Amino acid sequence: MADIVLNGDTSGSITVAAPAVAGTNTITLPASTGTIITDTSPKTGNILQVVSVIKDTSFTTTSTSFTDITGLSVAITPSATSSKILVLMNVASSNTTSTAIAMTQLVRDSTAISIGASGETGEPCTGYTSQAGYDMGQVAVQYLDSPSTTSETTYKLQLRTTNSSQTAAINRTGEYQSQQGNVASGITLMEVAG
Repeated sequence: MADIVLNGDTSGSITVAAPAVAGTNTITLPASTGTIITDTSPKTGNILQVVSVIKDTSFTTTSTSFTDITGLSVAITPSATSSKILVLMNVASSNTTSTAIAMTQLVRDSTAISIGASGETGEPCTGYTSQAGYDMGQVAVQYLDSPSTTSETTYKLQLRTTNSSQTAAINRTGEYQSQQGNVASGITLMEVAG
């Protein structure tokens, strides 16, 4: 392997090591002053990693407590405690009748985030739909989170109905069997350098 060794002004050195590659490859450095961005020294605002999950099957519940939606959670491990996590979420939810509401909640590990003010009438949540007969409503959320950790962090969606005799659902269309079909919901996480 051919290495280039750059000696420091007063001490130490930096070794630029070339990996084993086929053919001839060129890296062009900019003709300006500045700092080289690395994975350990990113610029504020850089996107460091992206992870996502898509669920294209239906999920239903008759629970009046928020319940994890199977298959709609994704984990990310921030590279620094100063990193922000941009959460992009979309979910298509519905309820069997207009006498109940399908409520969704975005959760980081066990903490609900991006929810309404707790002082309002009714339970705060990330989003809801109240269409009858599985007429879906789309809930889309953009939320910049500050988990302040370098440990693996899981973001997930939860669902509940306001009436246990009714069924809340995601990705499900059509009140009758002949009309049923599925759409897709998902979560995308982007780590943003702080």
